[in-house]
Amino acid sequence: MPISGIHLILLILAFIVFSCVFFPKIENFFIFYPDKGLEFHPADWRLTFEDVYFDTEDGIKLHGWFFPGQAESPVILFCHGNAGNICHRLENVKLLLDQKLQVFIFDYRGYGQSKGRPSETGIYLDGLAAYDFLVNRKNIPAERIALFGRSLGASVAIELCLERKVRSLIIESAFTSTKGMARTMFLFMPFSFFLPPHYNNLEKITRINVPKLIIHGEKDEIVPFSMGQKLYHAAQAPKSFYPIKNAGHNDTYVLGGKKYFDTLSAFVKDSKI
Repeated sequence: MPISGIHLILLILAFIVFSCVFFPKIENFFIFYPDKGLEFHPADWRLTFEDVYFDTEDGIKLHGWFFPGQAESPVILFCHGNAGNICHRLENVKLLLDQKLQVFIFDYRGYGQSKGRPSETGIYLDGLAAYDFLVNRKNIPAERIALFGRSLGASVAIELCLERKVRSLIIESAFTSTKGMARTMFLFMPFSFFLPPHYNNLEKITRINVPKLIIHGEKDEIVPFSMGQKLYHAAQAPKSFYPIKNAGHNDTYVLGGKKYFDTLSAFVKDSKI
């Protein structure tokens, strides 16, 4: 029996409602790839560190590693990407420490030794708790805290910028929003128009006025290079854009090499609130 016009409209409306209601659950399935086991340890890299636990506003206990340095040097608050956990970023941390920076890296809820289950709202609360740990328990002033967010972590760092005072913001391999990402994925492309713009970095970055460094691999196979460009153009000054030739999504700091760390370090040290 042929479908009448009214029935077609109702089907479309039902589909839109279904997409909006259930998309967050589907979205979480595709976004979060936590690893609970800590395969590596700072001691393996002979790094001086503090093993720390702290609580979020909604009562979730999180785990992190604080790598101290010279008392007055800036602190990188490292918001990592969507897969693995903090132990998989130790090489990157070590190279940041070589730049005479301090680093605090933490796991979102559901990752590593952190409790709970990840969600968009949840990882934003996790970022706030990590920042508050630095300020309240390590007595580090806001003007010495530089946010660094890679991939999904860029969303956490950007949200933090809207809620707390910081020295500067670095985002790397960042997407514009999950709605924007859906437009690039065959599975979601047909109905991406109806999806809500969660993790809306493109809108949020327009409201951030601290110095910003936006890094993106020119051959990023996951988040299109054009998204990094869009974020840069949407951001207000002061801002800098650092494209890395031949780099994909996960090897920016490897292919960027010494220039990458020199650029990042100079930006952090020269930034002022």
